Amino acid sequence: MVSVSISPPERFWKADLAERRTLLASIADVGLDGVLYADHVSFRGGAGTDALVLMAALSQLHPTLELNVAVYLLPLRHPLPVARAIATLCELAPGRLNFGVGIGGEDRHEIEVCGVDPRTRGRRCDEALAVLRPLLAGEQVTFHGEHFDVTDAVIRPAPDPAVPLLVGGRSDAAVRRAGRLGDGWLATWCSVRRLREALELCDDQAGRAGRDGVHWRHTLQSWVGLDGSREAARSRVAAGMEAFYKVPFEAFERYTPYGTPEDVAAFLAPYREAGVERFNLTPIAASAAEAVAMSAEVKRLLDRSAAPGAGRG
Repeated sequence: MVSVSISPPERFWKADLAERRTLLASIADVGLDGVLYADHVSFRGGAGTDALVLMAALSQLHPTLELNVAVYLLPLRHPLPVARAIATLCELAPGRLNFGVGIGGEDRHEIEVCGVDPRTRGRRCDEALAVLRPLLAGEQVTFHGEHFDVTDAVIRPAPDPAVPLLVGGRSDAAVRRAGRLGDGWLATWCSVRRLREALELCDDQAGRAGRDGVHWRHTLQSWVGLDGSREAARSRVAAGMEAFYKVPFEAFERYTPYGTPEDVAAFLAPYREAGVERFNLTPIAASAAEAVAMSAEVKRLLDRSAAPGAGRG
């Protein structure tokens, strides 16, 4: 079965506690799997959300929804306190967290104000994952790297079940990182052809690292525009993305599905066929209720298309 999680509707941030519970319940009630949110420290002039703090709060507003961090700017933090934060969250909500990491880059100043040289982001992420992964398995870790240095570090109790670590990023370096150190690639803004090539590279890197038989949780993350007409859906998602990224929608359009739920599911189905079973969507619609309901319909259609014999005469 396909897994579909969505960003909390925009209305969520203006709601009181009771309405927030109701909004989250509506996501679960229609059959969606979870919620997701990105992480920023000081993005484009100061905006941001600490994704782990947010997920800790969301975990107490609904008892079953998956909690998807996508992506967390791991190179900006030391991996030891990150491991402690994750372990604490997993005591509150065991088995519900999917932790996606990335190196950032849309706003270099955000990285610089955290005291990190943007040129070192990739190496810092590699080292942080090399420390974080065994820490979350309950192991005692000693690591002496270029950027992080720990001796006999331990974080217990270890999350049980284990937290899937996903690696985001469009470059081959990010895909190789996912193969060596992650449980899946968190893809965004890529073609189906690129997805297939990346998943092959991920498998190859895992094999080279002696990681055979990984249970991959490859995920596609995408903004989507949802409406009864393609024109209205395009207008909505274009406005949302341009407001957030401060660049014209045309830069994203070829990778961004919009239209009816049928249009969006048809766009996403080839990614499902290429090896993605999980979709993180940021739906933009006329209202929060429509965003939730239409996203659930996208999931239903994807499930139907993935069923044995679907589409065969």
